[in-house]
Amino acid sequence: MTARLPSPRWSLLLLLLFLLPLSTLVGCEGDFRPRAVGKEGVLTVVMDSSRWTGAVGEALRENIAPWVNTLPVSERYFELKHLELSSEQVYERVQKLKNVIIVAPLSDSTQEAKFLRRRLSNKAEQAILNGQTAVVNKPNLWRRSQRVYYVTAATPKALVQTLQNQGPDIRSTFKDITLQRLKREMYDGERRFATEDSLMERHGFAVNLQTDFVIAVDTTTASSGFVWLRRRLAKTRREFFVYYIENASPDRITPEWIYATRDSLTRKYFRGNVTGFARIDYRRPLNTEQTSFLGRYGYRTRGLWYMVTPVEGERKFRPVGGGGPFINYTFYDQATDRIYMLDGSVFAPDFDKMRFVRQMEVMAKTFRTAEEVQSEEGPVAAEQ
Repeated sequence: MTARLPSPRWSLLLLLLFLLPLSTLVGCEGDFRPRAVGKEGVLTVVMDSSRWTGAVGEALRENIAPWVNTLPVSERYFELKHLELSSEQVYERVQKLKNVIIVAPLSDSTQEAKFLRRRLSNKAEQAILNGQTAVVNKPNLWRRSQRVYYVTAATPKALVQTLQNQGPDIRSTFKDITLQRLKREMYDGERRFATEDSLMERHGFAVNLQTDFVIAVDTTTASSGFVWLRRRLAKTRREFFVYYIENASPDRITPEWIYATRDSLTRKYFRGNVTGFARIDYRRPLNTEQTSFLGRYGYRTRGLWYMVTPVEGERKFRPVGGGGPFINYTFYDQATDRIYMLDGSVFAPDFDKMRFVRQMEVMAKTFRTAEEVQSEEGPVAAEQ
């Protein structure tokens, strides 16, 4: 469904009419407040219980934290934590958290509705009662690295419609700040700068590498290159590969080409201890959509891989154990006339997978080419 946003005039008006606390006027520089806290990937929903268990709560779950089916066991895009503004202690707790959305219809007499009303001017409240809606993004409201949304409408029915229309945009905003925090968490410490430099020198690209990533395969031909990076821990494994083709046309990129190319590469390089090799699990949901990856035309694919061995003369495959989710970005880079395939896969049988997939997404988005580094102008990160 295409989101139907309020008109720019009303969006600006409602933003101005919400009373801004002094803390929101503090710029990024000179902001010495503590950072928001909590587990990454959690979204705290402040809503009355009667709304949480009814149509409003369901609209929020479906549109802001839908089920992700391209995982071994479906998980919601965000882990949802529900709270009510039942006491001052709860309010103080909410003010510390990373991702918060406060939702209520103005027709309610709940603490959440009263909270939102107190932040509306009389003119803004009357506009909402007359049919306008308010979806207000409040970055760094109480703490740094925090994202807070106020969402309200006149009635529960109007609030459901608002969440249906604008939920995907709210989800996108929470996703962006979550990936920003993860990037800081992953790379603010030590990195394998020497390995990144060698990738740039040998292949003309680099991605950020945590200290425990190692190069498993590094090979080139006259027309292509392939680098396989691995992170193996006691109970988890993350694989990340970059494949590129020289002098390529963007017309070559189709979902079918992506699947066949990935299967060909993993069959050659991602092999098991005996006869198995990694392959896309076509028995399960596979999602491919056009996207702009760091300003480049391409596709994003999410799905599952599993270890197989061929049977019946290569026409069929039998599972031999092991598998997990992957995320793949395949795109054309005009400056180098290359097609790139960036692919991150996860093996973590005893853990929820969404957080690991996010790490692979963050890693992919640190991609840069020698041309960008030399010009000191990276592409605009505008994934859609």
